[in-house]
Amino acid sequence: MDYLEIKQYTEDSLTLLFGDVISPDINKKIVNLRKYIDSLKINGITEMIISYTRLVIYFDPLTLNQNILIEILEQINLETIDNEEFPYRVVEIPVCYGGDFGPDLWRFEEKDLTVDDVIKRHTDNEYLVYMLGFMPGFVYLGGLDPEIAMDRLETPRTHIAAGSVGIAGQQTGVYPYDSPGGWNLIGRTPIQLYDTRRGEDTILYNAGDRIKFYSISNEEFNEIQKQVETGTYQVSVILKGVND
Repeated sequence: MDYLEIKQYTEDSLTLLFGDVISPDINKKIVNLRKYIDSLKINGITEMIISYTRLVIYFDPLTLNQNILIEILEQINLETIDNEEFPYRVVEIPVCYGGDFGPDLWRFEEKDLTVDDVIKRHTDNEYLVYMLGFMPGFVYLGGLDPEIAMDRLETPRTHIAAGSVGIAGQQTGVYPYDSPGGWNLIGRTPIQLYDTRRGEDTILYNAGDRIKFYSISNEEFNEIQKQVETGTYQVSVILKGVND
C-alpha cells in the first residue's frame, strides 16, 4: 500500500486515501487498517469512518497531537496488514419478494428474466458491505449479479416503506426508513436495520461484513414482523473467515 496518502482537511481529523478505484481488495485494505488501528488503543481517537476509498480518523486535538498521530500511522507496516486475514460476519436478511413489496419486478422482463430468475440471482450472492451512509443504517453493497443491474426509475417515488429492497445500477440495498427514492423495488424485509433496542448492535452490520438475502413467504414475513415488534426476533449472524 505504498500509494497511501495522509491528508488533513480539518483540525480534528486525518483522511487516509487509497487511490480512486472501488474494489473488494481496497475495501479489505481499509477494513484491515481500521481494525489494526483499533487494536493499538490510541488515546484520543474518537471515531473512524470507512468509505469506498478512504479511512477518516477523527481525534480530540486536546488529547492527541496531530503530528504524533501521523508519526504512528507512518510507522505501521502496511504490507503486513494487507496480508492479514480477519474474520468477518455474514448477516442474513429475510426478504419477501414481489407482490406489493416488489412493484418493479416486472421491469426485468425486458431482460428476459422471470420473477424467479431475479429472486434466485439476488439471493445467490453474499454482498460486501463497502460502507454506511446517506442515512443511519443505509448500506452500500458490492457483488450484485450484473444480469439484474437496472437503471434507476426516471421518476423517483415520494414515499418508500422502510425495509424495502431495491436495485439501482450495479447496486442493491435496503431502505432503513420511510423515505423518497428512485431504486427499483423488488421486495421488503420485516426486520429493522436500525434499532436502538439492540444496544451495541443498533446497526446490524459494518464495513467489511457481508449480507446474504434469503426469500420468505408472506406468512413468514408477518410472523417475523410480529417478533420484531415484540423484540423477540434474533437476526442470524454467521462468523466466517479465519478457520471459520
